[in-house]
Amino acid sequence: MEPLLAADGLELAYGEVPACRDLSFHVAQGEIVALIGANGAGKSTTLRAIAGVLHPRAGSIRFRGQDITRLPSHARSALGISLVPEGRRVFPFLTVRENLELGAFKYRRDTGKVTALLASVFAMFPRLAERGRQNAGTLSGGEQQMLALGRAMMSEPRLICLDEPSLGLAPMVIADIFRTIKAINAAGTSVLLVEQNARYALETASRGYVLQTGSIVASGNCATLRDDERVRRAYLGRSAAERITLRAAPN
Repeated sequence: MEPLLAADGLELAYGEVPACRDLSFHVAQGEIVALIGANGAGKSTTLRAIAGVLHPRAGSIRFRGQDITRLPSHARSALGISLVPEGRRVFPFLTVRENLELGAFKYRRDTGKVTALLASVFAMFPRLAERGRQNAGTLSGGEQQMLALGRAMMSEPRLICLDEPSLGLAPMVIADIFRTIKAINAAGTSVLLVEQNARYALETASRGYVLQTGSIVASGNCATLRDDERVRRAYLGRSAAERITLRAAPN
């Protein structure tokens, strides 16, 4: 069976500055797949390419069997790809509800559909329901991350790309966010997760890829990657690796 998403031989660059080379990976329907690596490894660049924000110089991207390599980002969104960018990127002077409604842009002519999606997101994040009329810029970091996730879910994506969802959040909030990610996946949405916190990423995903200076240097199921000495030393730390257990938050 063809995977939901397949990237083959991607070469990515910013102008003349190369960022990634010969990237090949896939995400099957229903999977959570993690991309881990140090700062500057090319993780966020890869997500930008999948979402259509950055077009590859070479290689191809297929989604649901369709070549989307040259499609613009709005067309990819319509097909079912949503991106939650690093730093949340909510619209600070719009209300929580207005931010969410923007996520449902493709359903803008169907008010009943938008209302139903809002109800679904508010059920997932009751705190957002409480703050529906509040400007997004007044929310805490954790609440803004909830809003960014909720906004992405308003388009009913088949694949959600998450860029550093734990960035700048307190440990208790991070645990809540990763519980929500697992719940979103359990409800049928596939997840491509970029996360510098390798422990959380490898406890949450089923498979992973390790990026180093723009290339994939290791891949496999997450249990195998946790036991890989290169991954343990570079991303988990020896003491953390010795203590790591499957403590992924329950669905």
